[in-house]
Amino acid sequence: MMTALPDFALAGPEILLAAGALVLLMLGAYGGERRAGLVSGLSALLLVVAAVAVMLGREGTTFDGAFVVDGFARFVKVLVLIGSALAVVMTQRFAVAEKFFNFELPVLIVIATIGMMLMISANDLIGVYLGLELQSLALYVVAAFHRDDGRSTEAGLKYFVLGALSSGMLLYGASLLYGFTGHTGFAGIAAAATAGGSSLGLTFGIVFVAAGIAFKVSAVPFHMWTPDVYEGAPTPVTAFFAAAPKIAAMAMFVRVVLEALGPAHVEWQQIVAFMSLASMVLGAFAAIGQRNIKRLMAYSSIGHMGFALVGLAAGSEAGVYGILIYLVTYLAMTAGAFAVILSMRRDGVMTEDIDSLAGLSRTNPAVAYLLGIILFSLAGIPPFAGFFGKYFVFAAAINAGLYWLAVIGILSSVVGAYYYLRIVKIMFLDEPAAAFEPMGGEMKAVLGVTGLFVAAFALVLGPLGDAALAAAKTLF
Repeated sequence: MMTALPDFALAGPEILLAAGALVLLMLGAYGGERRAGLVSGLSALLLVVAAVAVMLGREGTTFDGAFVVDGFARFVKVLVLIGSALAVVMTQRFAVAEKFFNFELPVLIVIATIGMMLMISANDLIGVYLGLELQSLALYVVAAFHRDDGRSTEAGLKYFVLGALSSGMLLYGASLLYGFTGHTGFAGIAAAATAGGSSLGLTFGIVFVAAGIAFKVSAVPFHMWTPDVYEGAPTPVTAFFAAAPKIAAMAMFVRVVLEALGPAHVEWQQIVAFMSLASMVLGAFAAIGQRNIKRLMAYSSIGHMGFALVGLAAGSEAGVYGILIYLVTYLAMTAGAFAVILSMRRDGVMTEDIDSLAGLSRTNPAVAYLLGIILFSLAGIPPFAGFFGKYFVFAAAINAGLYWLAVIGILSSVVGAYYYLRIVKIMFLDEPAAAFEPMGGEMKAVLGVTGLFVAAFALVLGPLGDAALAAAKTLF
């Protein structure tokens, strides 16, 4: 009896990226370092073409149900591809100035992106693990890419050791889920959990799987790697870490929890709610004393993932809708903030000190105002994009009866506003420091587009919200 071939067209964007990465690798290997700039440009173009392919592609399931393309997967994949393309665009100028630009760097970002897309479409525990490891192995190398910098090497080693631990926890949890349900496919796990009810083994499996995924989204108490890796990794790599991998991991978390573990709602809701609460509180308070802007962004990302998890804790269509809107706003705010951080250079030397932004409104008013808008948005102040993201996840929590989680989230947001507004105060009220070197054209473009998007988010919320709602409906 012949087995039907899988529908490879559904995985067309992933196959395109894999083939493109191999071609770019050959181009760089045979062309030498003089082709590094070309490889970087083609990598960004490849990611954009893949995003178009995702938008034009059709939906369905293939590889015996292990790979699914639905509205939710397509929506998040486009976000991830945009985030990765922005990271490639923002990398070259910085890496050349710091003398660590090689053609392998953009290729590794493309390979990591393939892993992220597999994670998003995974409908099977084995698929989840394969996507996660493909992403992680590339990210370990990227974190330590600046070999002459001790901080970068340390960041890569810390990320590798803790990442291996989290992968082991995820794999152990997956083995427990398989052992107690007899399935690795999400539909089979959900059916077995419905028929057999909750058991101690299933609960332990949920705990370990949630712990493994929580590491990837930097949720407390598995956040410990984030500040050190963010600070130590090269700044464009930190910008990449802060956006695309977080979005992909959050999407994977949503799919695993809702599609595989939906019947065990009581068990996973408690775990997700605790992670959400702890992440919001720690992100708000731990960032207050930071003086290094990359460490501050690390704690900020921990807090923002906590806010996104509020929507997951709600476990509803409205919650997933809130998460998707939140991820869109988070991507724009993060890219814009890092466009400025990557341009904090004086006399050929990078600075990461928050106080070096003193008086930026007088030395470069356009950058100061755009960064100010992004910081207000990160704080969740209306009418900027960040406010809408928080509003929708808190509304979903309230509708699900999680009043206490919404209240703590709002209070954490108020506390967190302090360290964003402190940067605004430094830029607009402190005596000006020496001016930074002129910002590169690509950084100006990224900052301008993201700043305007964040400021005028209410104007695009209608069509964007419709797309997010259609994506959320596919999981219910």
